[in-house]
Amino acid sequence: MAFKRWFLYVTNNEEVSRHEEEFDIAFFVVNTAALVFGSVMFIYFNEPQWIPVLIIEYTWALDSMRHNRP
Repeated sequence: MAFKRWFLYVTNNEEVSRHEEEFDIAFFVVNTAALVFGSVMFIYFNEPQWIPVLIIEYTWALDSMRHNRP
């Protein structure tokens, strides 16, 4: 039950929307770190690495879920 409440909160699917700017800031920091880390890994290994790309994709998806509520 606690997991369900947490999941509804994180995906912003509660009855009353609670959009918080802290999520936007956290996603920006995580995505920026993944971009920098992915760039360094690309330069070091000379081929793209998928972990940073997946991190960015999943945080964008989660952020999109949060913003799709009125």
